[in-house]
Amino acid sequence: MKILTSKSLFMFLILMFFSMKIHSLQFEVLSGRTKCIAEDIKSHSMTVGKYHIVNPNEPHPLPDTHKVTLRVTSTHGNTFHYADNVHEGHFAFETTEVGDYMACFYAADHKPPVTMTINFDWKSGVAAKDWTNVAKKGSVDLMELELKKMHEHVQNIHDEMFYLREREEEMQELNRSTNSKMAWMTGLSICVCLSVAGLQLWHLKTFFEKKKLI
Repeated sequence: MKILTSKSLFMFLILMFFSMKIHSLQFEVLSGRTKCIAEDIKSHSMTVGKYHIVNPNEPHPLPDTHKVTLRVTSTHGNTFHYADNVHEGHFAFETTEVGDYMACFYAADHKPPVTMTINFDWKSGVAAKDWTNVAKKGSVDLMELELKKMHEHVQNIHDEMFYLREREEEMQELNRSTNSKMAWMTGLSICVCLSVAGLQLWHLKTFFEKKKLI
């Protein structure tokens, strides 16, 4: 029984490691500049983000110069979140498109320039789900909650494998199309070169015949 429990815990940790997409990072943005963070997310996946500007002068309040504008867009340019001149904020939405989602932070221009440090926590997939509320709403115990988490992780891995397979097929199709176009262009280039060489030979022959050299 102990061995089985250890294996189950081990498998659960592996699933947690491979299935969760969590990006928690800290970076700097100079006033008048834009910094973008990209995340590849599949369609119909939940994604949440929280961000705030680090106060450089604790416990004093943030100065008015420390504000950013955030826009989150899909790979096709559709806007899913927009916040203008804020100290902090959050977003949550279910993706409708597959591909790279971009979160771009813009700091308004100031004289003299100001450098702001931003904390950004971005979660997608199973990691974006609020398991505390799931436990409260479902009135489940700890074991049931862990089983629910494990089921979600397995389902997420399953969906991720199919998603990667689809992307691989798309890349293979793109490679085949590119190779076909390159072969066609190579054949066309050879035909053009042979035609130009033939015209040059004909021109030289005509020239020498007019000069009665041949």
